[in-house]
Amino acid sequence: MTGIEIAKKIKNGEISVEEVALEALERAEGDSCNAFITICEREQVIDRAREVQAQIDSGELGESALAGVPIAVKDNICTEGIRTTCGSRMLENYVPAYSATAVERINEAGLVIIGKTNMDEFGMGSTTETSFFGAVTNPHDPSRVAGGSSGGSAAAVAAGIVPIALGSDTGGSIRQPAAHCGVMGLKPTYGTVSRYGLVAYASSMDQIGPIATDEDDLIALYDIIKGPDKRDSTSISIRKDISLSGLKVGVLRETMTLFTGYSKETGSDQAVTDAFSEYVRKLKEQGAVVEEFNLKLLDYAVPAYYIIACAEASSNLARFDGVKYGFRANEYDDLRDMYAKTRSEGFGEEVRRRIELGEFTLSHGFYDQYYLKACKVRRLIHDEFKKAFEKYDVILMPTTTGIAPKLGESLSDPISMYKSDLFTVPINLVGIPAVSVPSGTKDGLSTGIQIVGDHFSEKMLLRAAGAIR
Repeated sequence: MTGIEIAKKIKNGEISVEEVALEALERAEGDSCNAFITICEREQVIDRAREVQAQIDSGELGESALAGVPIAVKDNICTEGIRTTCGSRMLENYVPAYSATAVERINEAGLVIIGKTNMDEFGMGSTTETSFFGAVTNPHDPSRVAGGSSGGSAAAVAAGIVPIALGSDTGGSIRQPAAHCGVMGLKPTYGTVSRYGLVAYASSMDQIGPIATDEDDLIALYDIIKGPDKRDSTSISIRKDISLSGLKVGVLRETMTLFTGYSKETGSDQAVTDAFSEYVRKLKEQGAVVEEFNLKLLDYAVPAYYIIACAEASSNLARFDGVKYGFRANEYDDLRDMYAKTRSEGFGEEVRRRIELGEFTLSHGFYDQYYLKACKVRRLIHDEFKKAFEKYDVILMPTTTGIAPKLGESLSDPISMYKSDLFTVPINLVGIPAVSVPSGTKDGLSTGIQIVGDHFSEKMLLRAAGAIR
């Protein structure tokens, strides 16, 4: 059942919140995908379920479309009293004293948290293989990855453990695992969901968003977590929505060129090519106006993203030094040695690589050459998208360049892993919303299509996703 169907049955008295929560908890305990880092204690879940049931029975949660529904939360989103590790040894035993705003809002809406989901360490990775707690495997093929960095949340939904989950998206971290696992994932407009309580990777691009199997569940969960927050100065109110009437769809001409002329070079998979072409054909059959257009700076999106994201990460992760909280090395000679050993032992290889890259691009003599130039490219990409949205309601592009790779493939070739973010990172650079929807399968593995919209067009995107599916 979808989350909304479960909530209706609870409201009608056909099932209880406790029954639903315990069933989800048992599925989580039997998880074969390694989707969870922390599973909540049974007594904790029962107490929460009974509290929610009493609120439903008294009518306090009458407005909530997901009251009583079990949910999983990515492990970089703070949860008071529940361990939040960010998939890192550095925070292996960290228990927050407060909850993220998004978590406060799902609690107020009567959802029941079952556990915290596995992720790439500090969100740095595209396969959930850099986690200190082991890789997440794809529910459809355990020899392949679930995608990342929200791989645990996507796998938990795809495996039927929970109907909905929260993830975070910095460069595709919701949409890419959603595509690989065959579920739906929304990266909202930057600022529409508060980042308060989200452990920062790249602050100017990080965004919390929902994962589900159904567009109505995505809308319902997004409605719960969205909205301004006085504790997050970048949070904003949603100001507009768009009708689906006379939908105009833009398809990147560069996308088709990459697929038809340079598929070997970019690593694009034939299954993605076929699914994308089929999707475009269906749109035309349904009367949508589909046109190709140019996005000249697409090739610069990945390098610009990784320069900016790593620069911000090197600053955000400087706080993890073994002094105030988190992991600390056991043996060291002096304070400087403690810093060095703590960070070397506490962070994994991918996180250390990105911190070093960020420090380099921000260093004297290279700031103008790399970081400042990347920021200028970011603005130019933003302007190209804004110009496109003057003509098109939505833009269509693949979510990934291929099906889920096998375990270990991406770790041995990190540059290829970065290139696989070709179609997701521009969205975060610009701060616009996008939803990934399942578009087909190859050998039982899913592919995804991204529907991209202008700022604040989440509702229209999700309605379009439902109509197109």
